[in-house]
Amino acid sequence: MMARIHVIGAGLAGLSAAVELAGKAEISLYEAAPQAGGRCRSYFDASLNMTIDNGNHLLLSGNHAALAYARKIGGEAKLAGPEEASFDFCDLERRTRWTLRPNAGKFPWWILAPDRRVPNTAGLDYLALVKLLFAGPDQTLRPFLGNGEIARNLWNPLFVSALNTDPAEASAALAGAIVRETFAEGGAACRPVVAVEGLSAAFVDPALDFLRGAGADIRFGAKLRAIEFEGDRAAALDFGEERIALATGDKVVLAVTAPVATALLPGLTAPTEFRAIVNAHFACPAPKSLPLLTGVIGGATEWLFGFADRLSVTISAAERFLATPREELAATIWAEVQAVAGISEPMPAWQIIKEKRATFAATPAQDALRPGAETEWRNLVLAGDWTRTGLPATIEGAVRSGLRAAAFVEVPA
Repeated sequence: MMARIHVIGAGLAGLSAAVELAGKAEISLYEAAPQAGGRCRSYFDASLNMTIDNGNHLLLSGNHAALAYARKIGGEAKLAGPEEASFDFCDLERRTRWTLRPNAGKFPWWILAPDRRVPNTAGLDYLALVKLLFAGPDQTLRPFLGNGEIARNLWNPLFVSALNTDPAEASAALAGAIVRETFAEGGAACRPVVAVEGLSAAFVDPALDFLRGAGADIRFGAKLRAIEFEGDRAAALDFGEERIALATGDKVVLAVTAPVATALLPGLTAPTEFRAIVNAHFACPAPKSLPLLTGVIGGATEWLFGFADRLSVTISAAERFLATPREELAATIWAEVQAVAGISEPMPAWQIIKEKRATFAATPAQDALRPGAETEWRNLVLAGDWTRTGLPATIEGAVRSGLRAAAFVEVPA
């Protein structure tokens, strides 16, 4: 009889762990919610009469773990992006536009080409990226970025979205980790990749199909209430109406949020501070001239996604908008969308999604609280973008955490 792995949580961390272990062990996947995906999922929104993402997410071609996961489950065809690294920007205050175009190779000759870099910047301005590669764990990001033109027009929007934390308090080391795997590898690692048919279509539904095909037992609405321990092992899982005793060879991958994990595991140290993300969706097809992704400077909007059936906006580190009435926020964002997209239509049906605890705060202090995959219990490991992945809370980090948890699970032959 094969060992059984009990994966608790069907976000991307839990899904990637389950997919990696499928075929090596019997898999039981439990999810408290009625659907999988966690913060990376799609749902049908009745007010828009269409399927939208709970939050907009952007991958880069250097996110190798996430892209390999999509290939393995058969979701890669649902991803799209430009063939070369290209990022369009629109400055609402100055009414200017430009395109950032890193060259494909590792030698960054693009910073010497005015038509490829940010306007009114010089090649030496980009040395901040090199300095970030050597940032220490206690250093914050702002001193590396400065307050000049390049900080306003590139570093701030780039790193605020990647870390979901204001540069004044964000970890320079985590920013450096992003640079090391993307810009430092050249434009070939910086191509934007978007789930154009929805996050669930690319990352969630194919994973569930993959797991069902491998014989996995998948249960929704299964909220883990407690874990019973005996010595150095987890002995049983308490789901309220059902108690599951763990056999000698059984393992547990706990892929839940940090607050849930700390409630279940006595003495666990984990991040305690979180940052918000606001997403806005408008039932208006993107004009054909609008790029799939546009960075926005000088407004509330940070990134505009131009989908075939809707225009979607993401605002990171969005605590300042949590108290703003939804109608007021929608009107403000729509006015900016009109300016960026070059349209004059009145505001269509819309949806605002405020996620107060979207990611852990990517500060040096909070980063230091992140635990590794291994725990003091020999048959229980952790997964989640809040664990010690070396990256901020991203899709890539979530998938890597699942792979790492899977690697620590010793499956008897």
